[in-house]
Amino acid sequence: MIILDQWWWLFIPGLLLGLYAQMRLSSAYRHYSQVPTHSGLSGAEAARAVLDSAGLQHLPINEVGGHLTDHYDPTKKALFLSSENFHGRTLAAVGVAAHEAGHALQHKAAYAPLHIRMALVPVTGIATQAAFWLFMLGYFISLAKLATIGIVIFGVITVFQLVTLPVEFNASSRAKEQLLRLGLVDGQERRGVSKVLGAAAMTYVAAMVTSFLTLLHFFLIARGNDRD
Repeated sequence: MIILDQWWWLFIPGLLLGLYAQMRLSSAYRHYSQVPTHSGLSGAEAARAVLDSAGLQHLPINEVGGHLTDHYDPTKKALFLSSENFHGRTLAAVGVAAHEAGHALQHKAAYAPLHIRMALVPVTGIATQAAFWLFMLGYFISLAKLATIGIVIFGVITVFQLVTLPVEFNASSRAKEQLLRLGLVDGQERRGVSKVLGAAAMTYVAAMVTSFLTLLHFFLIARGNDRD
């Protein structure tokens, strides 16, 4: 079992950071979901305003179920907002909706990191599924073989997570800029939006750190086996 080797402790920082990030996001989102915007706009209306200002009047905004399932689908060129953010008239709803609209603005501007992430999505999907089988195979194959497979899999995942960071931070930056420029939030409300989007960004940082530490774990296993 790879978790029981001498580097098992490398899993702890990522786990703790991930828990902290989720707690921070839940706290910020819960708080600002109770703070209405002065404009009275819903998340969907704010996103529509951001998109229209960029000449994306044709891009649809759809409602989806679930909690914080909001996303922009570059293949469908459509925005999907969870019901609470689609209809919500709060700083949290407007901030999240504008962030997703920020991804659409990136797509229109041919933002390079977004296109790199889009290209990596199919490969990362395969790698993520393979990661599960990697741990299952740990019972049946040698650590050396396991480490080699792990380096390939988590190398791909780590690159994806690394590219995701500028994509998410840039989308938040675009969202805050447009919300302020269009008068959808004022200077004081911008702080609340920043706290929500900053907390959301921390979850991506945690995912990247976890992937990197897992990759390092397998690298150390491989190096140890080479010395044996």
